[in-house]
Amino acid sequence: MDHHPIEGMGDRRSPQRPFRPRREQPRTRAEARLFKAVEAAFDIGHEELCAATRGRCEIAFARQTAMYLARVTLGMTLSKAGGLFGRDRTTASHACRLVEDWRDDPTFDALLHAIEGFVLQTDARDGRTSR
Repeated sequence: MDHHPIEGMGDRRSPQRPFRPRREQPRTRAEARLFKAVEAAFDIGHEELCAATRGRCEIAFARQTAMYLARVTLGMTLSKAGGLFGRDRTTASHACRLVEDWRDDPTFDALLHAIEGFVLQTDARDGRTSR
């Protein structure tokens, strides 16, 4: 008989990994401020915010909030907002719906307004809003 020496072993290639878009680097001052503000507001590091894995629920929520703010505050497409965190547009869309529901909480809404203000602050050198 011609069969594999170890029954049931099958194909030994590594298992298929889920697709993860390449994480884009912040290109503008406003994008850099977004990362800085969300990291400070949620007390997490840049590595956690941009990790390929979901992580703790607090980290996932911070990332979802950041994708929402990238979409709403910076006017990014869902694909671009998700791409900043190595996620696709469907993940960014889910994040936007989730965070929008949380805006009913006055404390959370105030936090979002504070982050938005920081992200869109006027650059003192040229007097323009950095987007």
